[in-house]
Amino acid sequence: MSSPLIVALDHARLETVLPLVDALDPRRCRLKVGKELFTREGPAVLKSLHARGFEVFLDLKFHDIPNTVAAAVHAAADQGVWMVNVHAGGGRAMMSAAREVLKRHGLLTRLIAVTVLTSMDDAGLVEVGVDTPAADQVMRLAQLTQDAGLAGVVCSAREAAALRERFGSDFLKVTPGIRPAFAQTDDQRRVMTPAEAIRAGSTHLVIGRPVTRANDPMAALSAIETELAEVERTGPGEG
Repeated sequence: MSSPLIVALDHARLETVLPLVDALDPRRCRLKVGKELFTREGPAVLKSLHARGFEVFLDLKFHDIPNTVAAAVHAAADQGVWMVNVHAGGGRAMMSAAREVLKRHGLLTRLIAVTVLTSMDDAGLVEVGVDTPAADQVMRLAQLTQDAGLAGVVCSAREAAALRERFGSDFLKVTPGIRPAFAQTDDQRRVMTPAEAIRAGSTHLVIGRPVTRANDPMAALSAIETELAEVERTGPGEG
């Protein structure tokens, strides 16, 4: 499928997720399963979503010694997930081990990395011993991610343009915190609309509450598609 839209299932239980999922069209979006839902429900949630035809981004942000992360990524890929992620801060050896296990077993799961968590600012980085500004640290870890052979990174829309300029359009840039023009910004202080993020260089957009809390989730998804149609007509631009 070609849709850049990933709906974040930020729910605690499978029983509350399925009515929402059944209101969506797997031909028009993918789904993201995060730590809470997967920890509570385990592989059963992946089986249920796959049975309904959805491709799944398993957002568990693995970060451990290389062999452990490689085994975890292998386990995720064996369950058929479309995408899985690790922490770039785990280093080149860890990321390379994860990439190699997918290659060795002929698994097509996309492997991406988190660079700097969006909750971390310059002061937060200093507290953990990183004196580099957050923007520079993102670039450093994105370069390490590409050098290790991964498909791309999780990034904010604010970072997408610089990442596209440095690493090209084929390097995936998966962007959370997107708020459509029709939605309130909730607790996100600095956000972009879907069209703005795609123009900036994002390749995939993770959207949660504007879809999952909508009275009609499919209508909300259609409204986002309408916003993106303008980008298709005019081109992505240069950010």
